[in-house]
Amino acid sequence: MMRISLINFSPIPDENLQAVIRVINRQIRDDFEPYWGMSASLRLEGKSTFRPRLQSAVDMRGDAVLYLTNTGNVNGLLGYHALNFPGIPYGCVFTWISRQLGESWTVTLSHEALELVGDPEANRLATGPHPQHPELQVFYWYEMCDAVQNEIYEIDGVEVSNFVLPLYFTPPNEPGSRNDFLGRLPALPSFGVAPGGYVGFVSPWTGANNTYAPDRLGRARSRIKGEAGQASRLSRYQKLGTRAARLEYLWRGTVT
Repeated sequence: MMRISLINFSPIPDENLQAVIRVINRQIRDDFEPYWGMSASLRLEGKSTFRPRLQSAVDMRGDAVLYLTNTGNVNGLLGYHALNFPGIPYGCVFTWISRQLGESWTVTLSHEALELVGDPEANRLATGPHPQHPELQVFYWYEMCDAVQNEIYEIDGVEVSNFVLPLYFTPPNEPGSRNDFLGRLPALPSFGVAPGGYVGFVSPWTGANNTYAPDRLGRARSRIKGEAGQASRLSRYQKLGTRAARLEYLWRGTVT
């Protein structure tokens, strides 16, 4: 089981956060793990500063770390991680982004936790049809929630994010398959996007990252997250995509 340390740099009281942690741990155990076979447990750890000394005691204890913060100083946060926990998988939850997206920070925390469990190092890609040109194949980011991120449900009165299931990443769409946890109608097809969601993918020809959103809300979500630098994950997909593109060219014999 992956142990995820949650470090709280936000003004949300630890007492309130503990209640949400219990809910998300229940979501991972009861909803996510039975489908994906991957388990994790979040636990709240100590709070340090953004400029700790190298020899200071670190807060993170476990296999990965999630930062909860309301600051816009993304580079400072990532620098803090690089200084203290190099090589440790991580995710970032910015409460101010939740407000801009019009969703509870608990949904954002659920979203980031599930994606950290599903692809800790952001180094997985799945081959699927281009969202607008299905005759072409691209490399999709292995993200658990982006495609259905406008869909939420409650556990003990706390809002959490919907997520995709393994068959979502299986082309072509299998008859009778369930591709997301809630299964709202119309059914989500493999590599599809629900209203308000978006998907990211890497071009095998250039190694460039792209996003696709079929509606205004999805495009707004993609833009807000991109402007916030929320994917540190995205930058890692960029590097992976460049390698994947080169391998694709080599396989096709276009690079010598």
